[in-house]
Amino acid sequence: MQQGVAFQDAYPDDLSHCYGCGRNNSQGHQLKSYWRGDETVAHFMPEPFHTAIPGFVYGGLIASLIDCHGTGSASAAAQRALQQMGEVDIEPPRFVTAALNIDYLAPTPMGVELALVGVIKEVKPRKVVVDITLSAGGTLCARGHMVAVKMPDTMM
Repeated sequence: MQQGVAFQDAYPDDLSHCYGCGRNNSQGHQLKSYWRGDETVAHFMPEPFHTAIPGFVYGGLIASLIDCHGTGSASAAAQRALQQMGEVDIEPPRFVTAALNIDYLAPTPMGVELALVGVIKEVKPRKVVVDITLSAGGTLCARGHMVAVKMPDTMM
């Protein structure tokens, strides 16, 4: 169940051009991530052009979905931590990928909605660690481990 505004929709317009999740990138994936309790969730339906081998999803798509769900989750976790410290009505801090490790566990079939689930492992002022799983039809297909860092001022 999705609740509230997608993490990525809270980003300011000038930081919403990401190929994976930017609402201002009409050619991108338009991935939307949400809180589900203490986990983060997103769903994505691969298109026929996301094919690796007929019937199976291209691994690069899987990597980009895990990457964007991970950075969105990092942003939301950092914002949640700031709110718990009494900071309200703040713009979510943006995060970028410092490290990403992906284990491909099973072939990912086409024609099935992909489910991403993020678990926040660590939140620091400038770093968030997130574990992400990607499943298709209940089958665990990939697992990612991300270290996200606060976006440097030079990128804004």
